[in-house]
Amino acid sequence: MSRIPTLDIARFIDPASDSDRDAFVAELGAAYREWGFAGIRNHGIPQARIDAAYDAFKAFFALPEEVKRKYHVPGGGGARGYTAFGVETAKDSKHFDLKEFWHIGREIADDSEYRGVMPPNLWPEEVPAFREHGYGLYQALDQLGSSVLAALALHIGLPEHWFADKTDSGNSILRPIHYPPITADDIPNVRAGAHEDINLITLLVGASAAGLEVRSHEGEWVPFTADADTIVVNIGDMLQRLTNHVYPSTTHRVVNPPGEQARQPRYSVPFFLHPNPDFLIDVLPSCVSADNPSRYPEPITAHGYLEQRLREIKLK
Repeated sequence: MSRIPTLDIARFIDPASDSDRDAFVAELGAAYREWGFAGIRNHGIPQARIDAAYDAFKAFFALPEEVKRKYHVPGGGGARGYTAFGVETAKDSKHFDLKEFWHIGREIADDSEYRGVMPPNLWPEEVPAFREHGYGLYQALDQLGSSVLAALALHIGLPEHWFADKTDSGNSILRPIHYPPITADDIPNVRAGAHEDINLITLLVGASAAGLEVRSHEGEWVPFTADADTIVVNIGDMLQRLTNHVYPSTTHRVVNPPGEQARQPRYSVPFFLHPNPDFLIDVLPSCVSADNPSRYPEPITAHGYLEQRLREIKLK
């Protein structure tokens, strides 16, 4: 079985590695064309920062149900704060996912032009470290995501920093997830049903626990359990649309582990990197050819696309 590649991004972001940058860009682009997924190591985010954030997230999920529900925002589509177990449902799935989660968004000024569609964050007062460590991880992943996008821009013939001013106020989300222990056998639900992500790219911290599977071009489910120091980065639907499917948004899922492993909780923290809300997702001319004619004649704003998809997955 072929394996999803893991690449060393220090080859791209380290100023001393000039000679290797082109090779990294080519390898990363090839991985995404084939899989829509890649592992990224030597990313520069200290393990201590990741561990501190995980500790804070676990402390929140361990709180009583009624305390957690204080942070649910009715009618908010889960944009900020807490979403309870049994709500989110993968598109076209009959069964809800076996998870609860929290959303941290970008901190912006109240007079920002985007405040109407990017609400303020909520922070659980019961876990004082949640804000510092949660938002610290948000910023670190946002920066890493910018480096990945810079490499992808070069791969499709754009200037290196083409994405920078289109994502600097992006409605990006850090989502700490808790998959509780599964206590019944033979249930139809899985921890996360087969789906594609909505955004440009997703950076997943904590794919070291088994369960993540990626569907290959041949329709085979390929397990992707990364090393502990590896962040998994995959293409979302917005980038698939922008690049006219040059970069595919690959279907993936989180399956229930076998036997006793199912009785253990699982935690993961994806960062969904979004463009600015008013960014127009319009197919890039460099991604259109005789072999790959434009599939999307009508452009759509990033916010309009997000709203459409949130309705499909039962968050709105």
